[in-house]
Amino acid sequence: MTDAADLRRRTAALLAAHPPATTDRLDFLRARFDAGLAWVHFPAGLGGLDASRSLQTVVDAELAAAGAPGNDPGRIGIGLGMAAPTILRFGTDEQKQRFLRPLWTGEEVWCQLFSEPGAGSDLAALATRAVRDDGGTSRSSGAESGGHWVVDGQKVWTSSAHLARWAILIARTDPDLPKHRGISYFVCDMTDPGVEVRPLRQITGEAEFNEVFLTGVRIPDAHRLGEVGEGWKVAQTTLMNERVAIGGNRIPREGGMIGVATADWRARPELRTHDLHQRLLTLWVDAEVARLTGERLRQQLTKGQPGPEGSGMKLAFARLAQEISGWEVEFLGEDGLTYDDWTMRRPEGVDFTGREAGYRYLRAKGNSIEGGTSEVLLNIVAERVLGLPPEPRTDKDVAWKDLPR
Repeated sequence: MTDAADLRRRTAALLAAHPPATTDRLDFLRARFDAGLAWVHFPAGLGGLDASRSLQTVVDAELAAAGAPGNDPGRIGIGLGMAAPTILRFGTDEQKQRFLRPLWTGEEVWCQLFSEPGAGSDLAALATRAVRDDGGTSRSSGAESGGHWVVDGQKVWTSSAHLARWAILIARTDPDLPKHRGISYFVCDMTDPGVEVRPLRQITGEAEFNEVFLTGVRIPDAHRLGEVGEGWKVAQTTLMNERVAIGGNRIPREGGMIGVATADWRARPELRTHDLHQRLLTLWVDAEVARLTGERLRQQLTKGQPGPEGSGMKLAFARLAQEISGWEVEFLGEDGLTYDDWTMRRPEGVDFTGREAGYRYLRAKGNSIEGGTSEVLLNIVAERVLGLPPEPRTDKDVAWKDLPR
């Protein structure tokens, strides 16, 4: 059984064989993955050692002390937090070997092709079609194959699609079945013909996410995750991990946005008022409760299969981000309204702590939408955590093709 002492020995061996000061960053990350020190709870040979998830902090601390390079979670967060656990649970051995290593090192960026203009909160109502085609070729497979799917449709709110090589995609493969049962799950090559990415400019002025048009995109059946028609089941793994990834990030005490707010408070004593002080104290306590709850949630996770509790963490994150950023703008007054550049840009990630207060305030508005709206997540917590009666769903057993749109 791998323990903390064993991980320290393995980390020391990695550092000795690949000194951070003289080793190329990408070469170091590849070596770390091969040593099983990428995500220690993953299986051996896939970047892990079948160890406890909680032991990851041992490796991270040793590497940080040695000045070792890390990957870029802000740029590859969708791959790390959503694609990887889904591939681990539902992927074939070939898929795991092909995708996980370059995903973790950041050599290949991933995006998520789920939401559609007519299927956001009601994601299972999606209309993008995938039709089986036994002829033709695909650049992704590079060979003649009797197993391809031709995909047509539109996706929206796709973060990092302008950077991505791969996408996790759900599409309707049987319109004669009820909406949750006629969906299949695929890995889509974003460089294939028929994939068009268009920027969507946000309230921040940036185009951090996009709309994606799929026209005759050929996906080999070898890039399907899970069984045909069981895409909703696979997608639940992705969605649950997404909510943990958004709401349950590991941060230090007084880290993240509450850390920025308290730094502002200490730096600007002339702006302090009793009311703002009391509100800041309340937000600080709420942030600390959320941080400790997130740590407990991570300790409960096994093999990348979180439960509905992650929805509660994502809810808490969205509320806190909006309340803290609102407090900060109010505290800073005129300075809180400043914004450095309204130029249309296509950034590589979201920065909630390194930008000005005006950016944080605007960007936080999306936290209650992305990763599942707060209204949907409240229903999940009510039904699956608290055991309350579900809301009536009259369309649950109706064939998708017969649903009004």
